[in-house]
Amino acid sequence: MRQLVKFKYLYVMILPGFLYFVIFKYFPMWGIIISFQDYQPFLGISGSPWVGFKHFIRLFQEPTFFLLFKNTVILFLLNMTIYFPIPIILSLMLNEIRREMFKKSIQTIIYIPYFMSWVIIVSLSYILLTTQDGIINELLVKFGMEKISFLTDPAWFRPVYILQVIWREAGWGTIVYLAAISGIDPQLYEAAKMDGASRWRQMWHITLPAIRSVIVILMLLKLGDILELGFDHVFLLLNGINREVAEIFDTYVYTAGVRQAQFSYSTAIGFFRAAVGLLMVMIANWLVRKAGEEGIY
Repeated sequence: MRQLVKFKYLYVMILPGFLYFVIFKYFPMWGIIISFQDYQPFLGISGSPWVGFKHFIRLFQEPTFFLLFKNTVILFLLNMTIYFPIPIILSLMLNEIRREMFKKSIQTIIYIPYFMSWVIIVSLSYILLTTQDGIINELLVKFGMEKISFLTDPAWFRPVYILQVIWREAGWGTIVYLAAISGIDPQLYEAAKMDGASRWRQMWHITLPAIRSVIVILMLLKLGDILELGFDHVFLLLNGINREVAEIFDTYVYTAGVRQAQFSYSTAIGFFRAAVGLLMVMIANWLVRKAGEEGIY
């Protein structure tokens, strides 16, 4: 209680975030119960009949299950292997810029896309990539090449998806890494300079090891989203032609849960995704701690 009184203003500062997680993350967990029921809205949770693991069995027996699982995991792996290192690289590059005005200008430019919704990002991509007067396709024609159906060709869905993720998210992702870099003792760099270390050596032997724990923690947190990529981005890119490679669990939950009103079934899918994410985080955290890092718990 003494600690609460002493740091009361700090606790007041975290109160909005705390309430957000309680109201929108923890309180709705009560709804997981309906994944074990044949939920009927007019009967409510207390009156709906229990069916055990019926909806989970149905999910694993669905012909589309492995397609959804494959598409979701592939997009997640693209995020981890292509997108995840880019904010780290950007932060290291920004840290090497010595002209403060130029550095802040670059930061602002790469941050701006994050404040745009996925609707705007996909709309801008449509203007650039459409076969009807799209800027990119018009340039291809000028250079004597044929137009490419970036938005409908299944082969182009994943490249377009990951490029949009990088465009929108990479700049914002640098904030945490730049904050970690700013906390490095400048005397380490001065000592390295006296020993004749180049800027590359300083980055490799001082900067990267200093932010390694932050990289590990963010990677662990990212693993929790292995089957939860977000609905709006993929849904905006999804169409009847690329559905074979673009349909993921998030969009399938919308189809089954909202459009077809299969509330119990869609909740079972959400429960499965959350359980897989939790399991991945626990396994990765155990491996990280075995390797000598701190982990997240």
